[in-house]
Amino acid sequence: MTDTPGGSARATDRILVVDFGAQYAQLIARRVREAKVFSEIVPHDLSADEYAARRPTGIIFSGGPASVHVDGAPRIDPGVYDLGVPILGICYGAQLIAHQRGGVVGRNERGEYGRTELTVGDAGTLLADAGSGAHPVWMSHFDAITDAPAGATVTASSPDAPVAAFESAEAGLYAVQFHPEVHHTPCGQDLLRRFVLDVCGCAGDWTMSSVIESSVAAIREQVGDGRAICGLSGGVDSAVAAALVHEAIGDQLICVFVDTGLMRAGEGEQVVDAFEKTQGIELIHVRAAERFFQKLVGVTDPEEKRKAIGELFIRIFEDAAAGIADARFLVQGTLYPDVIESGTKDAAKIKSHHNVGGLPDDMDFVLVEPLRNLFKDEVRSVGTELGLPDEIVWRQPFPGPGLGVRIIGEVTPETVSVLQAADRIVRDEISAAGLEREIWQAFAVLPDIRSVGVMGDERTYARPVIIRAVTSEDAMTADWARLPHDLLEKMSSRIINEVDGVNRVAYDITSKPPGTIEWE
Repeated sequence: MTDTPGGSARATDRILVVDFGAQYAQLIARRVREAKVFSEIVPHDLSADEYAARRPTGIIFSGGPASVHVDGAPRIDPGVYDLGVPILGICYGAQLIAHQRGGVVGRNERGEYGRTELTVGDAGTLLADAGSGAHPVWMSHFDAITDAPAGATVTASSPDAPVAAFESAEAGLYAVQFHPEVHHTPCGQDLLRRFVLDVCGCAGDWTMSSVIESSVAAIREQVGDGRAICGLSGGVDSAVAAALVHEAIGDQLICVFVDTGLMRAGEGEQVVDAFEKTQGIELIHVRAAERFFQKLVGVTDPEEKRKAIGELFIRIFEDAAAGIADARFLVQGTLYPDVIESGTKDAAKIKSHHNVGGLPDDMDFVLVEPLRNLFKDEVRSVGTELGLPDEIVWRQPFPGPGLGVRIIGEVTPETVSVLQAADRIVRDEISAAGLEREIWQAFAVLPDIRSVGVMGDERTYARPVIIRAVTSEDAMTADWARLPHDLLEKMSSRIINEVDGVNRVAYDITSKPPGTIEWE
């Protein structure tokens, strides 16, 4: 995102989302965008002058894992409250407003986690659409506000949060203890829309066309007369990133497709065909399966695996760029979930993505990441807006390290061959059942264990295959897909009968959290 999100010189509405270490700060930003208002995530330790320089129309404080009572807990420059800009605090953000503006944040004997009944009294502005009475909301807190700042009106409470929402129109302060950004809070989007449209006075005219326009301008400014290469993986993200950069700099872009040997069955040929024949983008096809298998010999730790794959990708891109004059820029299809899971200054690392935490320190490229602040569904919208075909835009997400992070343990040509065969069956049956658009991802996992079975009246000792299928909107959270039993039976039967070395099939019914979508 850039400082001119509309791509023009006119003043543009802008909501700053202040990140206090919440895993879902970007989800807040996304909900603001759904109200057709530009949003930008910023760190909490900026000065008031730095906030003012960004010309915000409104500011939202995110949640966070800390307590306002703990030494070193993140704070906001008190001068931010004097900028004359409306501020909405969510969870920790609400407690921080109360703590810094004369209210009281108490230490509860127990917290509120998950679905909670919110009792709305004087609804004020933000809860005007909810009406009085009880409403389901999503809570995740231990401390609670017991007294609102002077002059503020308490608008709602819950069993363990006496001040679950308050607002002071005169001071421009609004706060909710619950999480309006999650789908488990039905009134949440209406609340956020009221804040950005009614309280902040935003026009609500920001669209995906604006995203493309501003991104194109930013790419042109960054790359200038230089040349860029795009690491094309065959997935949605890198494909849309390539199309967006091509829109900006044309033939200054060359795509490099590295066939790692870790692709899904037949995918390498599909990628080359799609981009050489339908998109008119120059493509270098590097066949590097042997190099990747050599790099992964003996590597079993997931973090080391991702870093090894990420480093080798960069080395291959550097080799490709050596023959291209002024190719100093590397385009990646990095998305926000990749960034947040790889860890930020305030958010914990869940796992290193090969294109974020897995990048080598001695990399020579300057990164161009036009999708870095977007979710998958927003990326699909950008792809459609750019005219990419549905078979690319709606391809199921596929990790950059490929099947390497779906094979638990050492990755070898043999294990990849087994997993490719099983994965093809899973995808074929999902497609035949007409569930491709309903399922966010469906794939097979090959764990590093063996179990006893009986096949043809003989004992077997072979690997299981685990089927993973999830539904999601943004990959930040996901639920296991309730696939029909007869579909699961058909996939299991085919895998066991058609894939050598497999004698058992299991289905993963873990949501995210506590699990992740990928196994590694």
